[in-house]
Amino acid sequence: MGTWCYHVSMSATKLSIALEEQVARAARQSAERKGMSLSAWVNEASRNALRIEEGLAAVAEWEAEHGPISVEERTKAKALLDTAGVGRP
Repeated sequence: MGTWCYHVSMSATKLSIALEEQVARAARQSAERKGMSLSAWVNEASRNALRIEEGLAAVAEWEAEHGPISVEERTKAKALLDTAGVGRP
């Protein structure tokens, strides 16, 4: 998987956050492996978490309108994602 590099021209908000020691250590190591600052890593992780949350909300909205997604549909979706290499190593 490639290294992500963001050149953001938007303004940034400086925050003070607290992370569990083990999480902070792992985040620093991951950022270092990717060649990015911890701030950029936390920003990317937050962006990814928000995408997941938005996706789950979209699925819930769709299911509220159309009913639950069937096991067959889920199996087909997982197969497509696996073929595309999305979500799993």
